[in-house]
Amino acid sequence: MDLSSDSVIFWQYGWAKLNLTIVTTWGLMFVLAAGSWFITKSMYAGSAPDTSTPDKQRSRMQNALEIIVITIVEQLQVVGLHPARAYIGFIGTLFLFVALANFAAIFPGYQAPTGSLSTTAALAIAVFVAVPLNGIRTQGLKRYLASYVKPVWIMLPFNLIGEFSRTLALAVRLFGNMMSASMIGAILLIVSPLFFPLLLDILGLLTGMIQAYIFSILATVYIAAATSTSTKKHTENTP
Repeated sequence: MDLSSDSVIFWQYGWAKLNLTIVTTWGLMFVLAAGSWFITKSMYAGSAPDTSTPDKQRSRMQNALEIIVITIVEQLQVVGLHPARAYIGFIGTLFLFVALANFAAIFPGYQAPTGSLSTTAALAIAVFVAVPLNGIRTQGLKRYLASYVKPVWIMLPFNLIGEFSRTLALAVRLFGNMMSASMIGAILLIVSPLFFPLLLDILGLLTGMIQAYIFSILATVYIAAATSTSTKKHTENTP
């Protein structure tokens, strides 16, 4: 049993290689994109146009999705992102990708790309880039850069180190949790191959959803911290 999908290589030429991690990652991206198009193609703005059966079915699906979106928006607002809908595309995509990557472990022979440090590092780098971009967009370049020397200028190197260390922590935390789950699963399958597989699948699904939530909520916290000045103004101006 391979603990990481990086070790399964389909093609390699020099330093360039095509491994199972890349194939699985792009496959998940295609599933998310195709699923989003299929689910949203029949949706409409406003109230249902009539009471025919197909429209009733679309209305039920749309209402369910709207409940999910509203729940996510409320969660982002609780963390401190305003307006929350401006960030739901990025945060929601992170959550859906990590959740789907871990949830698909129920299929035999599947290996989650989140068990590869290259995938978790890519996700962490995406958060690392999104934090200053959103901070500059909401606060302006000068005000955002000034936040690195608060409360005093001597904090500049420590704030910079903090930016890189939390990115590293994001990547290693998700990778470590998923890798440890694979290692424990391999050991238990050797000890008792008949009893533990079902239990491991259930625990794996629960762990995967928790890791997806933790990763996305930490990304939300980091972005909220970078946009805190703008958020404070929004809160003060809200009646």
